[in-house]
Amino acid sequence: MTDFLRDCPGAEPRSSSTPDRLATASITFYLSIFDSTIVFLFAPIPIHNPIAFSNFRSPTMGDPSSTFFDVIIIGAGISGINTAYRVQTNFPSASYTILEARNRVGGTWDLFTYPGVRSDSDLYTFSFPWRPWTEQKMIASGEAIRNYIEESAAVTGIDQHIQCGHKLVSADWSSEQQAWRLGVDADGEKKVLWGRFVVLGTGYYDYSEALPSKVPGIERFEGQVIHPQFWPEELDYEGKKVVVIGSGATAVTLLPVLAEKAARVTMLQRSPGYIVSVPSVDQSAQWLGRFLPAWLTYSIVRLKYLVLPTLFFKFCRQFPNAARKMMRKGTVEQLPKNVPHDPNFEPKYNPWEQRLCITPDGDFFKSLHTGNSNVVTGIIDTVTETGIKMTSGQSLDADIIITATGLKIQLAGGAHISLDGESVEVTKKFLWHNLMLQDLPNMATIIGYTNAPWTLGADSAALHICRLLKHMETNKITSAVPCMEDPSSVQAVPLLNLSSTYIENSRGAMPKAGDKAPWKPRSTYFSDMWEARFGNLNNGLQFSRVSA
Repeated sequence: MTDFLRDCPGAEPRSSSTPDRLATASITFYLSIFDSTIVFLFAPIPIHNPIAFSNFRSPTMGDPSSTFFDVIIIGAGISGINTAYRVQTNFPSASYTILEARNRVGGTWDLFTYPGVRSDSDLYTFSFPWRPWTEQKMIASGEAIRNYIEESAAVTGIDQHIQCGHKLVSADWSSEQQAWRLGVDADGEKKVLWGRFVVLGTGYYDYSEALPSKVPGIERFEGQVIHPQFWPEELDYEGKKVVVIGSGATAVTLLPVLAEKAARVTMLQRSPGYIVSVPSVDQSAQWLGRFLPAWLTYSIVRLKYLVLPTLFFKFCRQFPNAARKMMRKGTVEQLPKNVPHDPNFEPKYNPWEQRLCITPDGDFFKSLHTGNSNVVTGIIDTVTETGIKMTSGQSLDADIIITATGLKIQLAGGAHISLDGESVEVTKKFLWHNLMLQDLPNMATIIGYTNAPWTLGADSAALHICRLLKHMETNKITSAVPCMEDPSSVQAVPLLNLSSTYIENSRGAMPKAGDKAPWKPRSTYFSDMWEARFGNLNNGLQFSRVSA
């Protein structure tokens, strides 16, 4: 399974007849397993009918220095690049641009550069469905993912639409013009862009500011204090004593990598999380690749990783005690005898109430066998000049302290959003299908899954957006606004269905979800794809036809 780029549909240009044959074969395969309805949920080949975007054309709103686009996408990461592909595929005549605040594409994968940074889900489903992942390793490094995103933009021509160094500062909807007026900082130069529809592909992390770490006495420490979000390239940790504060994916990733050079690495956690070993290479994919065409092998393996993790998540939620026992057994088998399971690997919560941490090929547990890495569970009393003192009386010497305690939540990259000049508090708004902000016309925000690969949620959102745009164009609609007829009938529920500390602490920084459709939070990839392709667009949306 080494040549997906040549054999998989959508991976690179080929003769006009080849994609049609491969598309037919792929759909035939799925039909042999599921009925025609489920096919729409799994098929990696987009089903679309390209249409013109003529009704959305507009002048530059009376400002000759401004530029108009049919669609403006904010962010050139996974969400932005995928949305751009869906837009240019479904609407070949539409004008669009991608505004990226950083100087390179990649989003999160360009921001995070700490040692060992990698995916925490398989690349068969984390990669774009229209450009298969070609590497053997399904748990990939951050650099490999960033390169993949950049290459995907290049081979599809999306890179020609990206404006790097362009940070969205403000977005104001003009009811008169039926368009968004965007204020942009282009490397210090102020620009104005107009767009009929805006897609926020910025995720929900603050790229410019880390989550403040509430560690008592941290200011007294005479060594280096590092936050993984802003890892210094020149940091030398060879032969040093390192303490990583945290128990999430970042801490689990850092420990085995730092232990290769550091004198000692300690992962210090207030409470433990679940850590699951997964293979970095899927052996079933290797075996199937010996007998089947690469594109068919990829389709089967992708289907496997769409279904099995979803079933496992449901299992954990429905049978938490059985899931606990299973995970405990798997953890105990990999621990060295000098590292006790309790309290270091006995979480207080049930599996999948917080995101599971993965360790490719068990590298985290293998590192504990080397003797220079360990896990300490307890409460910090104070940080001293030379280390950390625990309430238990234990002291941890340190040359470097790494605060891997979570990320700061922020929507739209911190841009100011307004409606006809009046400021809008997005945190008080509900999200229509986890996609469009209540009362805001023609604006979508991409928020992926917390319990599945981000890209799956990003793609269902992009397809939903394209279907909405097609409906608007066909019916000559100029604006679509999510409206709640009776706000008192909808009770607010958490938008993100996990209880991680940094998510709990940021509830007031995110829009709201409701307990009734169409305001409910994301459920599963399958139900979201169904809604994106076949759902009722009139439920909760108010459409207008205004001559601008």
